[in-house]
Amino acid sequence: MNHSDYVHVSSGDPSLYNEDLAPIPHERRNWGAFEIFNVWNNDIQSLFGYTLAASLFLSYGLNGWLTFTAIVVAGLLVMWLVNLSGRPSVRYGIPYAVMARASMGVKGARFPALVRGIVAIFWYGVQTYFASTAVALAIHALLGTEAGAGAGGFLGLGGVDWVAYIIVAGFQIGLFLMGIEWVGKFLNWAGPFVYVVMIALALMIWWKAGNGIFGEIGAIFQGGGEGDRGAVAGFIAVVGTMVAYFAAVVINFGDFSRFVKTEGQMRTGNFWGLPVSMAFFSFIALFITAGAVVLFGERLTDPTAIVARVDSLALTLIAAVTFFAATVGINLVANFIPAAYDIANMSPSKISAKTGGLITAAIAFVIGALWVSLISQIGIAGFVDTLGAILAPLYGILIADYYVVQKRQLAIDQLFTEDPSGRYHYDGGWNMRAIAAVGIAALFSIGTVWLPALQALSGFGWLIGAVLGGVLYILLCGRR
Repeated sequence: MNHSDYVHVSSGDPSLYNEDLAPIPHERRNWGAFEIFNVWNNDIQSLFGYTLAASLFLSYGLNGWLTFTAIVVAGLLVMWLVNLSGRPSVRYGIPYAVMARASMGVKGARFPALVRGIVAIFWYGVQTYFASTAVALAIHALLGTEAGAGAGGFLGLGGVDWVAYIIVAGFQIGLFLMGIEWVGKFLNWAGPFVYVVMIALALMIWWKAGNGIFGEIGAIFQGGGEGDRGAVAGFIAVVGTMVAYFAAVVINFGDFSRFVKTEGQMRTGNFWGLPVSMAFFSFIALFITAGAVVLFGERLTDPTAIVARVDSLALTLIAAVTFFAATVGINLVANFIPAAYDIANMSPSKISAKTGGLITAAIAFVIGALWVSLISQIGIAGFVDTLGAILAPLYGILIADYYVVQKRQLAIDQLFTEDPSGRYHYDGGWNMRAIAAVGIAALFSIGTVWLPALQALSGFGWLIGAVLGGVLYILLCGRR
């Protein structure tokens, strides 16, 4: 790909164009493989990511080797998926909200962008809560009070919990308002630093637990967890849950790849940040969880609970700051920024990305506060799988449209015009065939999570939704 492939659109209809949504020229892109690598590092290293990884070793009835292999397979699969979804945005410099106009229509794209935005806001609120637990841990350590003291207050959060939650919410807004360059710098610092602290925590756990830690790891790798599924079904379920965890980022990966200069940099960052980093981090999570069994007699999957029990104020503070940084980093990139773009896409002439971000923060603040008392009751796996099932058809349609229908050639200027004769205007700006494909596929993929008759396919839920959405789109729209 040469520089002639890169385009720039300097204007468009006010209802479709603003500077935040416009293609980014090649000379203004300053992300490389390292930034993409750290996008995934922070996603994997977040408190939610750690809890999910540790839970997978215990919840599906698999031995550790099969679980570990399933996580690596999921990493390879996600890498392939984001290489596909990220390529058009590297080429054209546009975010997902604009990319969706090619398949959904210049007005119809507001529908999938809104759906993606709602899911992003949901995730943003939940991750904000998880980041606040790290801050609460640090506050309790400094005050000398017991972690969790005062819990059960308003919406299940005590006074310290609310203070920590407000601190995290305010910090994220401030960093976002400073711009994408500062977010990138924050990720580049947080990603490597988390690994340093995780390794230090693992070594301290090993030092305190002794070689008994390897016996527990051996028991996990040789035995099974708490689930009752067969080996094949459990393996598929782990792969499916991990893919669903990344579903929100998979569909809008173009929001990040548009800042990268070349596809080669994107692919390199994806390789080191997904299968390699996922394997390394999952093993560390398993190691620490096994050590916690030896030390405390129970399998703790929340790293803040483990750190809170390690008698070291310095390590507690460093770990709290680190987990806070990792969770905030991915929250900004995977949830805040996409939601801001998606909301701005609803009315570009009136809503900038910054305004969209403030709207996101306000709604997400309420959602995050409800996590403890309400949302978490459906369980982490159910929560992740449901959100992934909602987004799956949108990914399938994005890929089918660009690679099959559009044949990798977009008329970028037509994505920013309401001209009825425009290539992406369809019927009044809406491609109702694409909307129908989304609806049909989403009903089926969500059904695999919640309907007993389809739960045998639950591990395939995301993939089924994506493939079904793409196939239906091609059948309904045909090749141009």
